[in-house]
Formats: sequence, C-alpha cells, structure tokens
Amino acid sequence: MAHQSLGFEGIESAEQINRITTALMLIDGVESVEVGRYGAEVEGRVRRDTLVEVVEALDLPINVT
Repeated sequence: MAHQSLGFEGIESAEQINRITTALMLIDGVESVEVGRYGAEVEGRVRRDTLVEVVEALDLPINVT
C-alpha cells in the first residue's frame, strides 16, 4: 500500500479538519487517513495530485503543499 503526505498551512478549526478527512476518505483507493492542523497522512492506492485536487476543491482558506 502506498503512503502519501500532504502539508497544510492555515487550518484554524476542527470543522476544517473534519471536512478534509471526510473528503479524503471518500476517494476511491484510500484505505486510511490521518489529518491534523499541519498535514495529512494517507494510505492507499491513489495519486498525490488527486489528493491535492480534492482538498483544494473544498475551497477552504488554506494552502496545500
């Protein structure tokens, strides 16, 4: 199983973390997700650019790296 890491800047609330967690878990191929204020660790067969696109589509006031 592949491991991907994302970095976040600007997360300010648990609601934002919950929205990101839910969005990432709904992606086909994702097995597990751990999201915190500064990033996410994702296990599964999914491309990193797909993860970034999904988080950016939430239109949160954060930067994804």
